[in-house]
Amino acid sequence: MIHGTMVKLLLAALFVLSFSVAVAQQNVNKGDGADATRTASSANESAEPAAFPVPPDSPRPSREKLKPLIDGTAKRYGVERELVHAVVAAESAYDVHAVSRAGAIGLMQVMPSTAADYGVSDASALFDPTVNVNTGTRHLKRLLRKYENDYGRTIMAYNAGEGTVDRTNSNVTYAETLDYTAAVIRNYRRNGGKQPTEAAMRKVAMLKKVSSSGKRIRLMKKYLDPSLLRLSISTTVPIRLLNPGLLRAGPESRPMIVLESPKKKN
Repeated sequence: MIHGTMVKLLLAALFVLSFSVAVAQQNVNKGDGADATRTASSANESAEPAAFPVPPDSPRPSREKLKPLIDGTAKRYGVERELVHAVVAAESAYDVHAVSRAGAIGLMQVMPSTAADYGVSDASALFDPTVNVNTGTRHLKRLLRKYENDYGRTIMAYNAGEGTVDRTNSNVTYAETLDYTAAVIRNYRRNGGKQPTEAAMRKVAMLKKVSSSGKRIRLMKKYLDPSLLRLSISTTVPIRLLNPGLLRAGPESRPMIVLESPKKKN
């Protein structure tokens, strides 16, 4: 009776192992599907023609001419000018005519939809440095207030969107956002900014590792041979004799059960 119970337990354990392997393979396939859907969605979005505003045919003001405008706007809204300059440098390198592939416009690369939240209904008006810096700085101010003056989360939200920051509990792993956040913080420090940003930089470094790990997992899912996740279970003795109590240890003993990858068919 005891031996029979042990055999049942052993067979049950083998069943669970086989089921777990099957589930693992299914999860890999699900991951591929999710990644493929997300990639296809991004490709479709980028493939859609967008009617972006055309920059005006006018001279671009120099950084020196833009500095008083940025400093004054930052002071008006109570945002550190060092931060606003850092964002402008990272977003457009002080190019008032800059337009991104996503449709962000001007010095602070303001999206028309964001500008509309601040009363700017005409997207072409964002090529005006005064309108652009005013809108971008007001947006920064609102993000700073929302994230309790946390520069790391604020900068991430300015780039990736506050919805993304909120959904991920401030753990955004987009490589572009992480590089952007680090660049803005470095610019901010070079500009003489005094707010603490060490924790933000440490978090960026940690999230970059997570992002790199995620890329490795996606590559593994893409190139992993699913057959490697299947196991063939065979016994070296008849099932009726599958009794651990009969197994004798010794140099000539054989395993009662063998787990191996299935042989490929020629």
